[in-house]
Amino acid sequence: MRRSDGFLLAFLAALAVVSPLRAERPVLAPPPAVDAAPTRKLETAVFAGGCFWGVEGVFSHVKGVRLVTSGFAGGPSSFKVDYERVSGGDTGFAEAVRVTYDPKQVSYGTLLRVFFSVIADPTTLNYQGPDRGTQYRSALFPLSPSQDKAARAYLGQLGKAGLWRDPIVTRVERFSGFQAADAYHQNFLTRNPRHPYIQRWDMPKLAAFKAMFPKLYTDRPSA
Repeated sequence: MRRSDGFLLAFLAALAVVSPLRAERPVLAPPPAVDAAPTRKLETAVFAGGCFWGVEGVFSHVKGVRLVTSGFAGGPSSFKVDYERVSGGDTGFAEAVRVTYDPKQVSYGTLLRVFFSVIADPTTLNYQGPDRGTQYRSALFPLSPSQDKAARAYLGQLGKAGLWRDPIVTRVERFSGFQAADAYHQNFLTRNPRHPYIQRWDMPKLAAFKAMFPKLYTDRPSA
């Protein structure tokens, strides 16, 4: 771990202790009216929804998800980044996760439903929980025309559902590639369940997922 990255992790831990804020409020989002048609044995989806530790942590407990990788998406494909660079908030990249899943067990639309129910608040522009900056925006990065159609339809569906007081600001963005974060960010929740940030912000999301979607929840996280 680079020293500067260690400082960032220590800062997040301190923020979790002193912040008066709470984790995003879980909301039972509706089943998708439009879903993406699978084309492969294993499909891939990319989501940005604040700090990638919690996004990865929840998706890794979804039945049918085979692999979740924390990383970065949304910026120029020619620009190589890491955690320190993206944390500056001026690269165009967002902390994101790449989800590899079996479409016979879980669909893209179901992943969208889980994402907006317990992971990300779609009404907060450029922040989630205690984290501020464009790198913490909520965004969907479709990897196919079918995913694009499903993502846009679901955002429209959520806008009409009236589940949130404020308007939906989550955007569908063009996918320009995904860059994996360093190894110590991978499976962070599973490896560090007692980390103050994880305890304060991410364990409530995982608990909400288990309570709201018991048939989708698996105790054993994906790799």
